[in-house]
Order: sequence, then structure tokens, then C-alpha cells
Amino acid sequence: MRQIPARMRVRYTKTGRIRYTSQRDNARAWERALRRARLPVAYSEGFSPRPLLSFSLALPTGCESQAEYTDLRFGHAPEGAADFEVGTSWDEGDVNEIAHRLGELLPEGLDVISACSLLGSEGSLQEEVTSCSWIVEVAGMGATELTERVESLLGAAHVPIERVRKAKKVTDDLRPSVLSLTMEGQGASPGALRLRAELATKPRGVRPAELLGGIDPTLTLVRASRTAQWIEVEGGRLEPLTADGRLLGTTAPQATECGR
Repeated sequence: MRQIPARMRVRYTKTGRIRYTSQRDNARAWERALRRARLPVAYSEGFSPRPLLSFSLALPTGCESQAEYTDLRFGHAPEGAADFEVGTSWDEGDVNEIAHRLGELLPEGLDVISACSLLGSEGSLQEEVTSCSWIVEVAGMGATELTERVESLLGAAHVPIERVRKAKKVTDDLRPSVLSLTMEGQGASPGALRLRAELATKPRGVRPAELLGGIDPTLTLVRASRTAQWIEVEGGRLEPLTADGRLLGTTAPQATECGR
């Protein structure tokens, strides 16, 4: 029986109709794929054990993404219940095969694009990601007026927006969370204009719809795609795993071309 590492990270996209599913539905899709792939997934303890999967920041329902991440943890499966076992003699070719197998079993729209082993020093993605890059397409305003609204937001000291938190309406300052924002012209959708933004995730993440509320509440969100998630490292920023398979802080490609 071939061996696999105790942990691995997978990068994948979420596009098409599946963007309307929730984060919980996304987790269930991964759990089903792992069972069908005959992998020795590690489970939590307690009355209702769950597979030990760790996801990156939740993607707002209806948004697409080119940079989603799942950290997988493996354990010891009953004899004959898995095609791999956790060990120390694995290689990245095995990791690539596992990622390819998962990519074939995931629903349409969840496409694995790279994977790598984890050695144990990597932290929680939800805790370590500090900002996300977005492409947002909007309608309801001309290019000149939208450019003026963007410049006004960037020049403001405070941009109050209303959010719902724990079933209560609260007012937050959006401005510290907008790290960059530019209007790039026509979008891919007919009649839409394209914005590119980098939004901080701490102390709270910002949804594309909330960004539009800070620009001008009359804007309509046509489409939004998360293009990158960023972790701060020694004054710079890096992706947790690049599309060509480079793990955070490494230069050599790991496992690549994993999708279907």
C-alpha cells in the first residue's frame, strides 16, 4: 500500500452555478469526495466525529473564486478501507495523484488546480489570511461617475456602512478595510463596469456587496470573483499555495496540474 503525508493543502476554484451553494454545502462536497476516493481521512473525537478538514475564508454565496483552499488531515483507516496509508516514504507524485482523484470526484465547478504536502508548521488559513483580492463587476452608474465615487471613498477618513451582525444592525467604518480600489473600465458582463479591490479580512472581512454600499448604495452587484488570498510574511505578502503549486514561502513547484 502506498503512503501519504499526514497533512496536505489543496487549491481549487469555485465557478459556475455552484457559486450559489453555501460554505456548508462546500464542506459536504469535500467530505463525499474524500470517502469515494478511499482516503484515510482523520476524524474528530466525541459523540459526532467529523472529518478534519480546514477551509480558508468562507466565500460569500453567489461569488466565484480562483483561489480557494482546503487543508486535509489523514489518519489510520480500518484495514482494506483505504488505498493509501499515512507514512514517511510518500512523494509529491502521490500527493498529485490524490489531488487529481479528488478533482474527478468533486462536483462540477469545484476544480482542483494544485496541491502539496504540509509538514506541520503551517497555521490555520482562517486565522492567517489577512486580505483578499477581488474583481467586482457593477451596474447602475457611468464610468466617470463611478471613478469619482471610488476616488471619494479612497480620500475619505471614514466610510460608515450598515451591517447585520447577530441579527442586529450595526454601523462599521469600511475605510480601513479597503486596502486598494481601482475602476478598470468595462467588465466582462454586458453593460457592467469592472472594479479591482484588495480588502482586509481583519478585524472583520468585507463582502463585495458591502464594498458597493460604501461606494454608492445605488450600485448593483453583477458578478464578483475572489482572485487571491494573502498571508503577511516578513513585511511582504504571499499566497498560501500558488496555482503552479508553490507552497507559502517556497520557490520550487510542488504538485501541479491536479484538476480534471
